[in-house]
Amino acid sequence: MSITTTDESSLTKKDFVTPNDVRWCPGCGDYAILNAVQRTLPELGIPREQFVVVSGIGCSSRFPYYMNTYGFHTIHGRAPTVATGVKVANPDLSVWMITGDGDGLSIGANHLLHLLRRNLDINVLLFNNRIYGLTKGQYSPTSEVGKKTKSTPVGSVDHPINPLLFALGSEATFVARTTDTDMKHMVETFKAAQAHKGTSFVEVFQNCVIFNNKTFDTVTSRDVKQDQVLVLEEDKPLIFGANKDKGIRLNGLDPEIVTLGDGVGQDDLLIHQPRNPNSAYANILAQMTYPTFPTPVGILRQLDGRETYEDALVQQIEHAQSGGSDNLQELLTGQNSWVVEG
Repeated sequence: MSITTTDESSLTKKDFVTPNDVRWCPGCGDYAILNAVQRTLPELGIPREQFVVVSGIGCSSRFPYYMNTYGFHTIHGRAPTVATGVKVANPDLSVWMITGDGDGLSIGANHLLHLLRRNLDINVLLFNNRIYGLTKGQYSPTSEVGKKTKSTPVGSVDHPINPLLFALGSEATFVARTTDTDMKHMVETFKAAQAHKGTSFVEVFQNCVIFNNKTFDTVTSRDVKQDQVLVLEEDKPLIFGANKDKGIRLNGLDPEIVTLGDGVGQDDLLIHQPRNPNSAYANILAQMTYPTFPTPVGILRQLDGRETYEDALVQQIEHAQSGGSDNLQELLTGQNSWVVEG
């Protein structure tokens, strides 16, 4: 694909749309996510030739074909490795890594873990539909216990991975969640991810209409959304419900739902503080799930100031070049070598 230099101030969504036919199933949530990303990038003030989209294998990983940017469609689970190489080779690039719950949390989990802990300045979008779609409906690492699929005909016995807890456990500096049914929220979340200096991990609830239709409807459908979704806003109390009359407070170390009124006010509720360096709060949010609690969407954790991997590596190279040894053999062998004479 040939990318011509474009004035970033004049970019529009059309500049990021390719002539390729988008080949996802009709009604797939990936269409909405693609639309959101194509709307987001022109608003970032970055030249188009500086964007790179990297993916692994899966339905979500067809993404680079549909983005008029530079890109790599790599192999199963190895998108983090290629994305790392791209960012280290050219730290000025805006790198977007696209993966799914199967690609990123099964064969690619080890690679994703190390990307997150290293804190490269890369945006990771993980599409979670709780199923393997491209290979036709096997259970995935995020499928719920008891899930009946082609590979688990009597129900899965695996306990599912919580993507947000995975990212927090890997010490990601930006962890968020959004849904394919909320275009405005997706765009806002993707913008915040790009603005963050460090690895940004965004889980996107995504619907697979063929093999796992309406898997998140208990949370995101219009009839229940206001009562089942907790929209996170920095420095504001955790309030939800159609009438905004429910909230979350701590009872010891455990969160609990309370109804405002009758002696319970907003001052009693948890205040959303994503920049709290103590990850305990973010972990509490990540473990809040349907049907016991409303499902949080938004930025759970955002820590600024941690050095990125590529910056540290560049500094190390510059230091070595300025004061390192010019004797290659000495550098390779050091003091731990012997000469064996016959």
